Amino acid sequence: MMIVKMIALLLPFWFTGYDIIPDYTEEDGPVEITYKDGEQTFNKEQKEQIGKIIFESEADIRKLLPTLPNGIRVELEIVDWDIEVVGGVTGRTETNNPPLVILQISHVYPGGLNAAINDGLKSTVYHEFHHLSRGWAIQDNKYGPGIDIATVNEGLAEVFAETYTGAAFEASSPPEDGDSWMKEILALPTNASYSDWMFEHPDGRRAIGYRTGNYLIRKAIATSGMDILELSSKSPENLIELAGY
Repeated sequence: MMIVKMIALLLPFWFTGYDIIPDYTEEDGPVEITYKDGEQTFNKEQKEQIGKIIFESEADIRKLLPTLPNGIRVELEIVDWDIEVVGGVTGRTETNNPPLVILQISHVYPGGLNAAINDGLKSTVYHEFHHLSRGWAIQDNKYGPGIDIATVNEGLAEVFAETYTGAAFEASSPPEDGDSWMKEILALPTNASYSDWMFEHPDGRRAIGYRTGNYLIRKAIATSGMDILELSSKSPENLIELAGY
């Protein structure tokens, strides 16, 4: 789940009543792409570009992450959210079984839908498909509670996406004081507010978990000598230890 792809992650739960219409799916392809029918719709050229990005990304990601499940479904909808800080696209991994990813593309992004598709879609697909490969989903999550676990899983997905797409956004960048942020997270109770620590904290900080996760995984890479693919098979506890905590 990417941040605002952070704050915006909470918003999809408020959107209901949309019809889901299958479109632009390759016959017997590994990914089913559907579009939520709202006030605005994607045109034929946009759907073709979306399909190209998703199908090509899936093929490349599967070579990197063999645990990526088969039968993935991706639902897309157009939104009017201000998510310029993450390239105009956000998303969430809804379920592992069946594997379902929901993506939102903002038509108010500078340059409109076409620019958002070009700037933010690929990195979001890489991020969310990494979650699928680890079982990090909203409805049937394979991990226990805790901001530390969320920090690790979001950090892995963020570094994976940045590494293989070249797209990096300041909103999810490692903080300068990442060490102190990580120590804060490790001191939290298991039931600490997910909204506060992953989206917007009362003290004004945003995406603490996402940004700290990026810091943590990069530190684990530096201290262990392992790359992001090797680290992606490790448990949250092991990754925290590898980073020196």
